[in-house]
Amino acid sequence: MRGLLLFIIRTTVSVGLLYLALRGINFGAIQSRLSQIKPLWIALAIAMTIFQIFISARRWREISNLCYAPLSNLQAFHYNIIGSFFNQMLPSSIGGDAVRLWLVNRTGAGLRAATYSILIDRAVGLIALAFIIVASLPWSYAITGGANDRLALVFVNFAAFAGGMGFLLLGHLHWAWLRNCWPIKHVHSCSAIANQAIFSKSSGPKIMVLSLTIHLLTVVIAWCGARAIEAPSDFEQLLILTPPIMLITMMPISIAGWGVREATMMVAFGYAGLAQTDGAVVSILFGTVNFIVGALGGLVWIFAEKSGAEED
Repeated sequence: MRGLLLFIIRTTVSVGLLYLALRGINFGAIQSRLSQIKPLWIALAIAMTIFQIFISARRWREISNLCYAPLSNLQAFHYNIIGSFFNQMLPSSIGGDAVRLWLVNRTGAGLRAATYSILIDRAVGLIALAFIIVASLPWSYAITGGANDRLALVFVNFAAFAGGMGFLLLGHLHWAWLRNCWPIKHVHSCSAIANQAIFSKSSGPKIMVLSLTIHLLTVVIAWCGARAIEAPSDFEQLLILTPPIMLITMMPISIAGWGVREATMMVAFGYAGLAQTDGAVVSILFGTVNFIVGALGGLVWIFAEKSGAEED
């Protein structure tokens, strides 16, 4: 009952945010834009999203090995694309992560190892995103409007960066109570493994390259959406605008980021001197592409379960 109530609340939040984001938009202009979609660009965005899931699987596999939850490349990709289906049903990536945890646990890795692998994978991704956002701050700061908006931008960026650095610092502390106090001891263990993953000479460079590639592909997907409607936005502009939008979209307050993403995309496009309508349409296309790929993940899930049932 509680789970159903939370789902209804978050669905309502998503619908409400979509309404607030789009209420001042000329729907005739959106319809006009959508009627001019170039299908090849959408197809490319779908292909890039699937490729992004594959790259994410490669990073997760590297991290899982350090957590003693070994996965093959095929297993990691399989579980990731199934997770993309469940990501469309719950806030942020909660649904997909829960299913991935369950699938890894079924391999015999154990609940703790499975949980660690997913938490560290998410933490490493967030740290890489925070690094990109802080590195691009001089450019994003320059295109941001009033003083309050710039202050908010700096606060969000450095809060994410400080959170990531604080998480990594925790793994270097050796106070006894950190290893004995639940749940801090698990966060401490995850931090220690994350440090090993990022700063190890063997795995560090690979994991960081994979992480940066994942976030770059997000920009490419957004750019494909912009090209699909011939929005006058350069790749360089989207390289600056997209990472902060993705950071805000991670907040688990709406279903699959709907509403939050549209609102922030419109604001970001407005700051860059671009049409807010184009921002709304690009965001809708971005969400639609993820929904289509999620549906493919649902098919993988259905046929995998059917195959497993037949084997049993």
